[in-house]
Amino acid sequence: MQAGEEPIRVLVADDSAISRKLVEHALSEKRYSLVFAKTGREAVDLFAEHQPALVIVDWVMPDLSGIEICKHIRSKKQTNYTYIILLTGMSDTEKMGEGLAAGADDYLTKPFQPKELISRVGVCLRIMNLQRQIEIKNALLKELPITDPLTNLPNRRGIEEWAVRQLSGAARYKFSFWVAMADLDHLKAINDAYGQDAGDTVLKAFSQILKTKSRRNDICGRIGGEEFLFVITHATEEDALRVIECIRAEFEATIFNFNGNRQTVTASFGLTGFAGTPAPDFNQLMAQADLALHSAKHLGRNRVEVVETQPK
Repeated sequence: MQAGEEPIRVLVADDSAISRKLVEHALSEKRYSLVFAKTGREAVDLFAEHQPALVIVDWVMPDLSGIEICKHIRSKKQTNYTYIILLTGMSDTEKMGEGLAAGADDYLTKPFQPKELISRVGVCLRIMNLQRQIEIKNALLKELPITDPLTNLPNRRGIEEWAVRQLSGAARYKFSFWVAMADLDHLKAINDAYGQDAGDTVLKAFSQILKTKSRRNDICGRIGGEEFLFVITHATEEDALRVIECIRAEFEATIFNFNGNRQTVTASFGLTGFAGTPAPDFNQLMAQADLALHSAKHLGRNRVEVVETQPK
């Protein structure tokens, strides 16, 4: 057991004091934290209390059998999987199949040698370790594709996954849906003059302003380079425009200090959306917002342009 690691919780359910002692002796290392049950009912209660990683249970007990305990454990929703080793005095292959079908992962025939139990528990530990690695990788895979690593905002995929669900709700329940696309003006000049870190500072500052203006039923994210997307729902066109204008003004007023030089940066915005009509494709809305953004750029930057929205 390494420093900082929590001991592995093991529930041992057996009405035989000798069997319980054998298991306790075999798993005497500090890496194991053992709790013991003398009856099936006690085993069920201790399982609920401790949520052990490993259960070693005897087939034959006075009240609930090992098979019934296996079925009980497998019927419960668990955050982490519980590995079950079934102890039995029977060597009938058909019976062993019944135990595995009930949810046991492995079985051990009594009487057993301590080394044999340690070997079976070793298999359990390897499976637990593999499962932990898979869970970590799955969490990373789930998080990375939808999050921009610089700003910690959703990326384009993350926004699209959210927006597609919201669009169907907007069409069904007749609430408004506005898409604003933003592009930071002349960010390349900041990168060229002061370096990539300065440009990253600007991107982070803009993303923070977006976060503070985003409500629970909105979403904002970075879709690439210096381009951002902001989706606003349950708002009138005037309110949506007011929010975007507020973001534009606050960003323009932000002072950056690069190597002793005070600098300001601006952003251009394109806004589009719909209210009370059948929902268009999200990519169509993005294309409309991009068209409005290009118009803002063409008209001098640091402004908000609205493309004609669908009829209300």
